[in-house]
Amino acid sequence: MTRAHKIEALLSLIGALLLTLGTLALIHRERQQPIALRGAVIVQDTDPRKQLPIGGVEISADNPSNSNTKSDSSGFFLLSLPKPIRRGRPIILHFRHPQYRPLDLHDYVGNQLYIVHLAPLENAHVSKDQPATKVANVRVRYTVKAGTELNVGSAVKTFEVQNAGNVPCKNQRPCSPDGRWKATLASAYLDAGVGNEFRDVRASCIAGPCPFTRIESDRASPNGQILTLSVRNWSDTTTFLMEAEVFHPMVTQMEHWSYPAIFGDGMSFTLPSAAESVSVEADIDGQTIIFPLGPALSLSWANCDDLTNPDRGRVYRCTLRPGYRFQ
Repeated sequence: MTRAHKIEALLSLIGALLLTLGTLALIHRERQQPIALRGAVIVQDTDPRKQLPIGGVEISADNPSNSNTKSDSSGFFLLSLPKPIRRGRPIILHFRHPQYRPLDLHDYVGNQLYIVHLAPLENAHVSKDQPATKVANVRVRYTVKAGTELNVGSAVKTFEVQNAGNVPCKNQRPCSPDGRWKATLASAYLDAGVGNEFRDVRASCIAGPCPFTRIESDRASPNGQILTLSVRNWSDTTTFLMEAEVFHPMVTQMEHWSYPAIFGDGMSFTLPSAAESVSVEADIDGQTIIFPLGPALSLSWANCDDLTNPDRGRVYRCTLRPGYRFQ
């Protein structure tokens, strides 16, 4: 064996050793990381439209640390397991909710999504023929703040810019734009009043040698209440006219309606993030009643929860209480 062959064999041995060490390090790191089970809890039903998410489900696992968690309003849960538990190990997951049948799920710890279906308790003891309070014509009412402007009138003002024409400037500012004639700079202002703003501002020279004048600036204050006009005149006295429309900005509550999607004993609807004064109007056994949906999301005939969407809208889901049914 030549020296080159020996070096090549040595490098191959070192590479294999490094690969083995790297694999062992990855295995060790993997074993040090705790495992988290991810899943969702939904209503058991043959119709996919009626498989609503279930929030508030208590989830636990049989392990040394008695891991436990709760599902959120979208039904999602994340259950962290202690380090000694590895993938492939048998596990029993317990799902408990006062309105659904308890479920003990026998499974294995693995890299999968755990989709769990719970059966409502009322299905076990409430007959479809049993009289129930009818809920019909459900609609959601809410308000959204909207900015409007009310035209409260017009503002008009005239002012004079006094000056004597044909007077050489001699570098005594202000001067005419070409620097030849002595000029006058004058300003005038309009006040729209507290809480009002100017729109459609107009200014023009209406009398005197107007060709020898120039509007230097017309600007409004940051809140739009004060309008200032600056004029340069390098001839005889001129008269200017200022006009503008006056608007009063207001914020009003615009009323909107939404109609929920109803499948089985559940209904869902979405509202924009700016929605306020949310209430649910429904006919309960033929009588129209308005139910304010406060922060507790409490209805006498349904249990509701909400979830914020990535678009900052809100998703509301409600499930009928026992003794009620949608007509």
